Amino acid sequence: MNNARLIGFAALLFAAAVPLCAQTIPAEPLHDAGTSVTGAFEGWFRNPDGSFSLLLGYFNRNQRQPLDIPIGPDNRIEPGGPDRGQPAHFFPGRQYGMFAIKVPADFGTSKLTWTIVANGKTTTIPASLRQDYEISPFREEAVGNTPPVLSFEEKGPTVQGPTGLSVQRTATVGAPLTLNAWVADDAKWTTLSGAPPRGLTTPVTLHWTRYRGPATVSFSADRPSVEKIPGNAVFNGKATTTATFTAPGDYTLHLVVNDLSGDGGGGEQCCWTFGTVNVTVR
Repeated sequence: MNNARLIGFAALLFAAAVPLCAQTIPAEPLHDAGTSVTGAFEGWFRNPDGSFSLLLGYFNRNQRQPLDIPIGPDNRIEPGGPDRGQPAHFFPGRQYGMFAIKVPADFGTSKLTWTIVANGKTTTIPASLRQDYEISPFREEAVGNTPPVLSFEEKGPTVQGPTGLSVQRTATVGAPLTLNAWVADDAKWTTLSGAPPRGLTTPVTLHWTRYRGPATVSFSADRPSVEKIPGNAVFNGKATTTATFTAPGDYTLHLVVNDLSGDGGGGEQCCWTFGTVNVTVR
């Protein structure tokens, strides 16, 4: 076999292998309702203190059926669970890298498993430090793209990347709770094609969802517009929405801030940031 044919054959093998090693979600048809929810292991990254973080999202195949699955036998992460910070409300579709589980430096070949039972269908996925799942969610090297910076208070604590920032709020049933988010970004992007994104008026987009909680939450805008404000970054902005609660209890609201790369970092696992607002509703 000549060199050209060898190169072509190797390229074909590589192309066939990539989807297999990157596959974390079993194939299954989409439905409006009545089918499964599968956890998604996005990959792992190193922390400055020598520990590691396992980044997870999920795929709700029910295109018109959000699901509430309380933490417990039907929504458990083991060992160390069942509660390891995972959602209990599952929004339809693919939700990328919504939470991270920190594991110790000596985690080694251990693994966690996330089991979800939805509509009578059980799925289980593993999460480990397997070498080919290491990701770089804080900087994309090709263009130097970095995640947006998020704060829930003006000049308050910030977070950048998928490590999470959490704040506490109180609310009353039926009374809108104002939610503010300050963001900053380098206005760069990462996409598999390298093409600039289309149809976006600002370098960052926000998406609020109910992550946990006993009843419905209504957002005045779950994807609020971002107003440009003065600041030191290439882009600085502020977004405001309200959340109204229909029943008392403890809720967690989840916010994803994407840069121009879009959902899931345009396939590169960089660059987005998330945070949570824990709300006690009386």
